Amino acid sequence: MSDPFIALTLLVVLIALLASGLWVAISLSLVGLVGLVAFSNAPAGLIVATTFWGHSHSWALTALPLFILMGEILLRSRMSDDMFTGLAPWLGRAPGRLLHVNIFGCAVFAAVSGSSAATAATIGRMSVPELTKRGYPESLILGTLAGSATLGLLIPPSIILIVYGVATEQSIARLFVAGVLPGIMLIGLFAGYVAVRAWLNPNLIPAIEQKFSFKEKLMASRRLLPVALLIGGVIGSIYGGLASPTDAAALGVVLATILAWASGSFSWALFGAAVMSATRTSCMIALILLGAAFLSISMGFTGLPRNLAAWISDMNLSVPALLVALTIFFIVLGCFLDGISVIVLTTSIIMPMVSAVGIDPLWFGIYLVIVVEMSQITPPVGFNLFVIQGLTGIDILRIAKAAFPFFLLLLLGVVLICAFPQIVTYLPNLMARS
Repeated sequence: MSDPFIALTLLVVLIALLASGLWVAISLSLVGLVGLVAFSNAPAGLIVATTFWGHSHSWALTALPLFILMGEILLRSRMSDDMFTGLAPWLGRAPGRLLHVNIFGCAVFAAVSGSSAATAATIGRMSVPELTKRGYPESLILGTLAGSATLGLLIPPSIILIVYGVATEQSIARLFVAGVLPGIMLIGLFAGYVAVRAWLNPNLIPAIEQKFSFKEKLMASRRLLPVALLIGGVIGSIYGGLASPTDAAALGVVLATILAWASGSFSWALFGAAVMSATRTSCMIALILLGAAFLSISMGFTGLPRNLAAWISDMNLSVPALLVALTIFFIVLGCFLDGISVIVLTTSIIMPMVSAVGIDPLWFGIYLVIVVEMSQITPPVGFNLFVIQGLTGIDILRIAKAAFPFFLLLLLGVVLICAFPQIVTYLPNLMARS
């Protein structure tokens, strides 16, 4: 049978299974089973057993539930509230004023949670009532929150970078380092957009309600010390070569628990709730990864990825043309699937193409995460939109409209790392030389 027929058949089966409401992990596994039984002579039962067993004990993947647990602990402690109190005095005179609390608050929380949804929920719970009460425009409140929360996917420790690293056998530590400068770039783009809007329309932003002396700002900044300590302990141990991502994740859980207890806002009941929530999320992701691993193996037996890569190579498609096509493909796919599902669903097919045209897999991982970030704020399945709707009760289309400028800024970020790949590769190369 021809490769287009095999690909079309498997795609139709996958769409049908997903449309039926079946779990993503089971859908991926069933598509892999169909591929093995219908389009290869391989022993399907043996491959199912060996793949699920072999991929169920990945040491690199142990960092995932630990980082998720760390974020869940912070979500339930007072430290998240302290971030707003510590940042607000410093941003009162910036163009856009307290709207920057959404941006920088999301950036700080992303550096200790690794989750876009957790970032949106935590920062939104603090900032939306405060900014609304002070008279800031709804579109910018929702837009800055939805857009900036996507930083949880990129700024390390990023859960989705761990998933990509495991799926493509890339160094998770190097991926974490590679995400730093693109993360800073996106923070600058978001803050710049808010500043320009404030300059163009000064009446859009409420007047300063309270002025703080330098001493008062420093006193308020003490609230940021626990979060700074946590970031320094987790990220610093990785960048300094003192700990692997898994070791750093374990350190992060210990530090987050100690600091949460010390804040006086934590209890055994909240700790139990954090553990249960982290367990549910981790099991969901692990099941998806197992299904994706089996699909990847079955695709190898059908010969589809190898032939597809050869076909792309024979087309002599330029790197820019391939990236434009992939960007459109991922944006459309992200309208219907969550970010982790997009990555595990496509890497087995896409990576041979990427390798065939000579794209660095490390760079491609950051590119892919930024594109997936865009899918977090696109209806109908933009996870950040659902989180913010749950927080505010506002119609999801109004939230999506408010987030659209930040979707365009993320697209600009993709263009910038394509034009200047050193934004991604500089720090990993520097780490390799040191």
